[in-house]
Amino acid sequence: MQDVSKLQKMKGKAAAELKRFAFIAAYLWVLLVVFEMHRYFVLRQVAPASLSGYRVGFAAINCLVLGKIIATGEILHLGQHTGRRALIVSVLLKSALFAALLVAFQVIEDVAKGLFRGESVAESFKIPGGDALGTIMLAVMVFVVLIPLFLFTTIQESIGREKLHSLMFERTADTTTKADAA
Repeated sequence: MQDVSKLQKMKGKAAAELKRFAFIAAYLWVLLVVFEMHRYFVLRQVAPASLSGYRVGFAAINCLVLGKIIATGEILHLGQHTGRRALIVSVLLKSALFAALLVAFQVIEDVAKGLFRGESVAESFKIPGGDALGTIMLAVMVFVVLIPLFLFTTIQESIGREKLHSLMFERTADTTTKADAA
């Protein structure tokens, strides 16, 4: 009897983790597609281009990988030490930590691709963004992109999923405060 309860609990936890991963991956996919569209429109100003040279489809694969890295980091409780601080401070610190993690994985991905192509580690090591400034800009972009994600998930953890859903998707009663009336 206890084994059945334990199995149901594990299934529930796995389903919750899968939903969380799907949410993270979908969020990242939307942003990666928007970034790729932005890149297309900026480069189109310089030279006529077609969508065939852009990695909109690659964004789907990339969001799964990046989403798994974030989900794994959360399972390992990265950034959880910030819990006793103000919510926004915790979110900013967690976003910075995960931005550094994702940039580090970009370096690892580049090395792995180079090794797959037969290059040495030194030949395949590339600084994300091309140089130090590019790396800083990439890290800042990832940091900013992660703020809404972690803000949303932190608020959900703080007030509960049902309450957040109610606040976001249900009509609230029209209540006029004294400040509104004045």
